[in-house]
Amino acid sequence: MHIIKLDAIDSTNTFLKQLSTCELLADYTVVVAKQQTMGRGQMGTVWESETAKNLMFSVFKDVSFVPIEKQFYISMATAIAIYKALNKLMLPRVRIKWPNDILSEDKKICGVLIENIVTPSGLRDSVLGIGVNVNQTNFKKLPKASSIVNKTGKIYHTDEVLDYILVELKECFAWLENGQLERIKQEYESALFKKNKPSTFLNAEGNMFAGFILGVSELGHLRVLLEDEIIKEYNLKELTLLY
Repeated sequence: MHIIKLDAIDSTNTFLKQLSTCELLADYTVVVAKQQTMGRGQMGTVWESETAKNLMFSVFKDVSFVPIEKQFYISMATAIAIYKALNKLMLPRVRIKWPNDILSEDKKICGVLIENIVTPSGLRDSVLGIGVNVNQTNFKKLPKASSIVNKTGKIYHTDEVLDYILVELKECFAWLENGQLERIKQEYESALFKKNKPSTFLNAEGNMFAGFILGVSELGHLRVLLEDEIIKEYNLKELTLLY
C-alpha cells in the first residue's frame, strides 16, 4: 500500500484527484496530512482541525465493478468500515448518522466526503476523504463534535487509527466486490443512528417535522415513517436530521 504523508495541503481529496489525472495510481493509494487548509465536508461544509491532532486522509479506490445505480454502496461500505474500526478502539455507542457521519454517544467523531469519478462507461474510481477527531480535546465552536481521546480517555497515534480503518476498508470493499450487497445494507442499517426511534427533521423549506427512520433506499435516500403510516424517501438536499 502506497501512503503519501504531507505536513500541510489544501485538501487531501483535491490532491489525490489531481494526482490520479497525472499518473496511474495503485488501489488504496493513501494521502495523509497533518493539516488541511481547505478541508471539505458534505454539502460544501468546512472540516476544521487542530494541526497534527487528528487524522485527515483520502483513499484512492477502484470502483469500476460497481454499477452506477449502486454507487451509494460505496458510501455504506466506507461508513461500515469506520464504524467497525472505532468499535475496536472501544468508543462507546458508535453509530452511523445518515449518510456517513460517525458518532459516539451522539457526538460527531468522523466525517466522510466521497467523490466518485465517472466516465461515459460508468464509475471508474472513488476518492474517499475521511476526517477523524483523534486527540483534539477542545470543540467549543463545534458543540456536536468530540474525539477519540474525549470518549476513551486514551491518546492514540494517528497512524494507529489509520491502520485500523484501512484494514476494515479492505474487508468491506471485498464484500462489495463480491456482490454482498444485502450484507452491506443490513450492516449499515443496523448501525444507523436513530433507526426506529422518534426523530425530528428539518426540510428544505425550513419546516420541522417528526418521524421514524426506517432505513435507506438502494439510491441512498433516507426512508422515514411519517404520520398516518406514510413512508417517504428523502435525499441529502431535502432533509436534515436534528439531534
